Amino acid sequence: MVVRTPAVAGTFYPSRREELEKLINLLCGEEPKEKIKAKAVLVPHAGYIYSGRTACEVYKSVEIPEHVVLLGPNHTGYGEPISVYSGDAWETPFGYVEIDKSLREEVLKFPYAKQDEYAHLYEHSLEVQLPFLQRYAKREFKILPIVLAFIDYEVAKSFGRFLGEVLKGKDALIVISSDMSHYIPADEARKKDEILISAMERLNTEELYFKAVQYNITMCGVVPAVVGIEAAKVLGATKGVVIDYTNSGVVTGDYSQVVAYLGMVFL
Repeated sequence: MVVRTPAVAGTFYPSRREELEKLINLLCGEEPKEKIKAKAVLVPHAGYIYSGRTACEVYKSVEIPEHVVLLGPNHTGYGEPISVYSGDAWETPFGYVEIDKSLREEVLKFPYAKQDEYAHLYEHSLEVQLPFLQRYAKREFKILPIVLAFIDYEVAKSFGRFLGEVLKGKDALIVISSDMSHYIPADEARKKDEILISAMERLNTEELYFKAVQYNITMCGVVPAVVGIEAAKVLGATKGVVIDYTNSGVVTGDYSQVVAYLGMVFL
């Protein structure tokens, strides 16, 4: 069995189960009594001390279904442009989660999607989501991790529509992993990010993609967001709703060079 072992446990989040559970409980607080049935969510992927509260606000609020598709950006440059994880399971301090192999077979019918392990080896953007999913899932679930390079808009849109068709009729959640503006003053980050947030609230992926390029907005998960939102639209989503927005300055006290974090649900 091919298992992806954690690459950033001990740095982005605690490597010991007890410490990890304690930190998530501290960051997340109480669960709401009623859960949201979302088509997709957008969550950040920084170290838990920075973006964990924003991720918590999303994960504790939504149902975790049987199938979870993880879409994240490629920070390392390794692997295929649309890299579908090729192994059998992922490991975290909370244990193992199986790869959804039947779903993988269907997704790999998209012409540009390829089985690949290399893009996933050191990539943190999807790994950091798994402990939250494990913590809040009320039943067993399987995952399909997909890492995306900065591909053309039309390819990303087509892949999203294809993914949505694959997920039709399944009890599924799409997890889009992305941080927002990087290493600029907090006020500037908010102004720039609001341009993209507005597009995502309206599910306008063309505006999201091209305005990110036009205004040099350093949202690292633009392509995963295009794919995830287009898939969510196929599944019936009509709007995006902001759950939380913050930045690293809240933790560090330095608002001159922040990374911004967004939590959204798509309904």
